[in-house]
Amino acid sequence: QVQLVESGGGLVQAGGSLRLSCAVSGGIFSRAAMGWYRQAPGKQRELVAEIVSGSNLNYADSVKGRFAVSRDVAKNTVYLQMNSLKPEDTAVYYCNAKGTTPWNPFDYWGQGTQVTVSS
Repeated sequence: QVQLVESGGGLVQAGGSLRLSCAVSGGIFSRAAMGWYRQAPGKQRELVAEIVSGSNLNYADSVKGRFAVSRDVAKNTVYLQMNSLKPEDTAVYYCNAKGTTPWNPFDYWGQGTQVTVSS
């Protein structure tokens, strides 16, 4: 059974930092491109950052220079370090795993974790 479990969200003041974690179970981690998405009220879900491989990282323009995505293969966990947070970063943050097994493609989501940045 594949599960993605996010943690680390919360309430922080503008300029502060948070680190989100996404623990992946079910044997897919080594095959997956991992992404962090967010969805603010009334807005569409958007890609924040993704790590396709150790050196292939992509970021939304709005978070470049402030956020950093990383993965720990030994812990089957992906992280999103968020610094210099702004009120507009307030959203539910979701972890995503995409890839293929020898039999099927896969696309899994976590349950989301709320990040609220106060001004």
